[in-house]
Amino acid sequence: MLKPSLFALLLGSGLVALAPAISPLSAPAMAQMQPQRTFADLNVPSAEVTPQASYVRAIARMAYIWGWPLVNMQNRFDSITQAPVPALLGGMVPVAPAGQIAMLHDYVDPDERFIACPNQDVVYGLGYFDLDKEPMVVQVPDFGKRFWVYAAYDQRTDQFGKFGSPYGTKPGFYLLVGPNWKGEVPKGITGVAQSSTALGNLVPRVFMDDTAADRVAIQPLINQIVVYPLSQFDGSMKTVVWSKLPHIDNPDTDSAGETRWVVPEKFFSQLGKAMDRVPPLPGEEALYAQFRWLIDLAEKNPDIRKVIDAEAVASEQDVIADFFRWDRNGRPAGNNWYRSLHNAQWGVDYYDRTGTARSNMLENRPNETEYFYTDFDGDGVQLNSAKSYEVTFPAGQIPPVKGFWSLTIYNQYHLFTPNRLNRYSLGTKNADLVKNSDGSLTIHVSREPPKGKPEANWLPAPEGDFSLYIRAYWGEEPILDGSWQPPAIRAGG
Repeated sequence: MLKPSLFALLLGSGLVALAPAISPLSAPAMAQMQPQRTFADLNVPSAEVTPQASYVRAIARMAYIWGWPLVNMQNRFDSITQAPVPALLGGMVPVAPAGQIAMLHDYVDPDERFIACPNQDVVYGLGYFDLDKEPMVVQVPDFGKRFWVYAAYDQRTDQFGKFGSPYGTKPGFYLLVGPNWKGEVPKGITGVAQSSTALGNLVPRVFMDDTAADRVAIQPLINQIVVYPLSQFDGSMKTVVWSKLPHIDNPDTDSAGETRWVVPEKFFSQLGKAMDRVPPLPGEEALYAQFRWLIDLAEKNPDIRKVIDAEAVASEQDVIADFFRWDRNGRPAGNNWYRSLHNAQWGVDYYDRTGTARSNMLENRPNETEYFYTDFDGDGVQLNSAKSYEVTFPAGQIPPVKGFWSLTIYNQYHLFTPNRLNRYSLGTKNADLVKNSDGSLTIHVSREPPKGKPEANWLPAPEGDFSLYIRAYWGEEPILDGSWQPPAIRAGG
């Protein structure tokens, strides 16, 4: 007779039952699972604790790096919008009250200090808006075949809306609205762009050849670049003769570099205001909780205030200042050049967002413009006026663009140093560039004119260290996918 199986014995003893096994997802287990929680359900740092100085410094440093662009934009808004009317600050920087715009009528003045890495290929405009107060109407004239782009920025320096040649934008009237706007679009409005923050900024850029004829031809177009509150919209294209703007005094005339838009000692007294006006991106709620806790503690505890203010100063020196080097911006592009990354659509890339805010704020989106920059020659040596240099684009290797390209030179502050030719960039705008016999193009960069070389190809260098910067507006696919590389810079005597 066969022995009973182990299973049968266990069954008979009651240790095994013919019933469904209890799985981890059965009713008793599910009853103990936590319900899905939101951030509002989580504990946050307590106002009842007094953190040690080392912990305060750690949180303060991250807050400084993260919030630097937001405070920068807030301070620009607060400063520029003090203008009583659209005008030229110091006779060179377009400024206007909130809700209006001011335009240049020529290239930017080489003495401007409002923003680093200015562009002398376009006619600029500038306006700041409080979109929670009222939407803004933006006029777009018929630019024809002329390249143009309006870059609309929020307080994070992310772009919103799509206006320009790369998008085939039609002439008409466009509405800029804030994050909370729920109004009706009036008849006659061509399109709507919504900012994620109440603070909005618009920077029109319109290409202009470096000729007297084009300076005349562009005026009727730029005179139709006008921005005004929705309450003033009547369906008619308004015009302003921008060449007749009044001049107002500039109180900041002592700075050798860009205007100091972020003052470390004032940063933590300004960060709270910026955070109030900029809602957290998905996943940023935890950062906001830490930073608000820190600010609240500092308001009640003078010792903590001293610690975070000192850390702001240290962070400016130890972290932010280093972003002024081009090898701290973006990613390698070949031949000791670097190229922008995630520009104007930063998301949570705080490294590149803050780096660009320090070195060359208000870049365009990649499909509008790609930027290539370097401090070094092809051997990795700092560019300096003690040497002369050649930048040679092989035949067929000029930056492939649908818009325009240029090579710009900046001094050690990423600004222009005036020269006798009033020349700071060369490229599409220069019809007189001379190509070599093999079809290549050489641009000569030096303190003095290159002997035996065409002056049309000479880019005068400022005294001391300098950097070079290539713009590729509306780049072709080789620009966008990285297969095109800037040429190596060859040093001479």
